[in-house]
Amino acid sequence: MKIVAYIYTDPILESPSDANIWGWDVDRVYQDLGKRSQLEQLLCDLKAEPIDYLLVRRLEELGNSVGEVGDRLNQLEATGLMVIVTQQDYTWASSHSRRDLFKLLQEIQYQKRSNRIRQGHAQNRLVFAPPPGKAPYGYMRGKGKYTIDRSTAPVVKDFFEQFLLYGSLSGAVRYLAKKYGKKISVTTGKRWLTNPVYRGDTAYEKVAIISNTHTAIISRSEAAQVDRLLRRNSRLAPRAASAPRSLSGLVICQQCQSQMSITRVTQRHQNKEYLKEYLYLRVLACPQQPKCNAIPYQEVLEKTITTVCHQLPATVAGINFSQLDQVKTSLGQAIARQQEILEQLPNFIETGILDPETAKLRNYKLRSEISALQAKLASLPPVNLRSVAESVSLPQFWFDLSEVERRFYFREFIRQIEIIRQNQAWDLRIVFIF
Repeated sequence: MKIVAYIYTDPILESPSDANIWGWDVDRVYQDLGKRSQLEQLLCDLKAEPIDYLLVRRLEELGNSVGEVGDRLNQLEATGLMVIVTQQDYTWASSHSRRDLFKLLQEIQYQKRSNRIRQGHAQNRLVFAPPPGKAPYGYMRGKGKYTIDRSTAPVVKDFFEQFLLYGSLSGAVRYLAKKYGKKISVTTGKRWLTNPVYRGDTAYEKVAIISNTHTAIISRSEAAQVDRLLRRNSRLAPRAASAPRSLSGLVICQQCQSQMSITRVTQRHQNKEYLKEYLYLRVLACPQQPKCNAIPYQEVLEKTITTVCHQLPATVAGINFSQLDQVKTSLGQAIARQQEILEQLPNFIETGILDPETAKLRNYKLRSEISALQAKLASLPPVNLRSVAESVSLPQFWFDLSEVERRFYFREFIRQIEIIRQNQAWDLRIVFIF
């Protein structure tokens, strides 16, 4: 008994399949990529030597149209072999009623139509044309790529600058509504921050990203800073991420392991028009009896600044930067190698090593790989932490900042602040991000 298998793959729609997917002992696998030369070879081999079973995944792999599929199927089954389709309800034409076969042919026709649409989109990807759909806010379609919409792009640019300045997504959303009357949800704002289009890149099928396909609204360094701020804010509670106080979301009581929130207390003096505010850090859900006491916010803030100025330079000095440099060098070399291959593609076409269609596909894959490597490189710390630590180790630097500005810098360095209680006294320990 002889069993063979046939696999067809459209290279612009999917990657070549593994030949060992059948779960049967197969004597030979005929595999085509783009063209069906191996299918013709199979038909020739059938004339020389009989085959008992042919395994295929889906019947539409036998041709480009329903007519071709039917003709090839008739040729194969006329030799007496049994066609077994692993992903469709079909094994032998004579065992099916006319209704079942007609239903299967309708399914094949629908799949062929779907594939033609996907092939059209794939061809657009190979020339880096924008995907179907409306252009993102700030852009418009033109000449096969996104072009800047000069009436709306400044709004997007201002939104990013506001987020980079204060690190607050909801604050940037409110800023747009107040200054431009442009009302968007926080969810839409986050989509803007993570959308590759604003960085000059185009994303296809939410998997591959091709860099530098059109004019960017934000620079690469700004995009890297946005990603770092989003990662930093993801460690905080949603409300704490945009709270105005610099210690919001950072302080925890070590004794009861509960987060501490900032509460405001007002005191009315004899002059009823004069109100004085006091801020306290209070444990949210203390399980102990008696409960952990609240602590004046200003005292914790001053102690935090003193500790940061004392401990940050020593902490940064202990970091092994050589390993980080090695990672950056390795990524840079990998990008350079891919760029060299990319530059050789025109020569491969001229010498006949690659045909134009294969070269387009290779160009697309290389540029998507380069984009992925560049994204990894951009996610690494872009600045010299030693020089930054020296700059922020002066107490006056922190006290000259507003609360919102302090919030931004605290979250660049601090992962958590632990309040350590000692009877009626307290101390704190800072857990740095690095």
